[in-house]
Amino acid sequence: MSSFPGQPSPGKRNPDVDVAASAAMRRRKPIVAGWVRDVGISLAVSAFFIIFLYQPVKVEGTSMMPTLQDQERVFINKFVYKLEPIERGDVIVFRYPRDPAKSYIKRVIAIAGDRVRIEAGVVFVNGQRLQEMYVPRMYEDVRSYPETVVPVHNYFVLGDHRNLSNDSRDFGPVDENFIYGKAVFGYWPVGKLGTLR
Repeated sequence: MSSFPGQPSPGKRNPDVDVAASAAMRRRKPIVAGWVRDVGISLAVSAFFIIFLYQPVKVEGTSMMPTLQDQERVFINKFVYKLEPIERGDVIVFRYPRDPAKSYIKRVIAIAGDRVRIEAGVVFVNGQRLQEMYVPRMYEDVRSYPETVVPVHNYFVLGDHRNLSNDSRDFGPVDENFIYGKAVFGYWPVGKLGTLR
């Protein structure tokens, strides 16, 4: 069998093809290595944020409506309270005092040292009526709560849906040791994407 000029003979390797293939392989290796490195870094950064800073949680129940809906997904900041104090109005996540295996999400109404009382659903903190724009009229409650001083290292919390919430009116102020995060950002459903207030 004869071969044409420029064509390798059968059974022989073409050195030009081998060189081109080697060059292509060398070009692919840095691309693949770079991609693997980038994915690895992204996963490490994500793991750091989830483990030490932010944690996604799913809201279960309607006690925080309309601020938070049942099955809504939010990010909580687990580190923020190491840098700044818990404040009135913060939406916090904490272990339920009567069963620490469960987690609750509520709004801080009063902090340690505050005098809090509720008269027919109207909340007073240190003698001043609390302006609660986050509680629509249809979610108001008529329950009362006798004036009490929030103990040191404790917080008085209420759900925004007052007539459906199990909160400090039922189980008392929450010790700071039970609090493990501040709800900061809603990410699902997309229509409610944004910072929580």
